[in-house]
Amino acid sequence: MDWHKSSYSNAAENCVEVAEGSETRVRDTQNREAGHLSFSGAEWSALLGAAVTE
Repeated sequence: MDWHKSSYSNAAENCVEVAEGSETRVRDTQNREAGHLSFSGAEWSALLGAAVTE
C-alpha cells in the first residue's frame, strides 16, 4: 500500500495520510499503529464534497 500525505492536511501537526486504490484508506500520520478508515470511491467523494462546503 502506497501512503502519501493528504493534500487536505495543513502544514502543522494535523496531518492524515491517504492510500488510494480500489478503496481509499485514511490514517493519522502521528498515530499510524491505531489503524485506518476505509472508504469506497463514492463514500470518499461524498466526504470530501461535504468537507469542502462546510
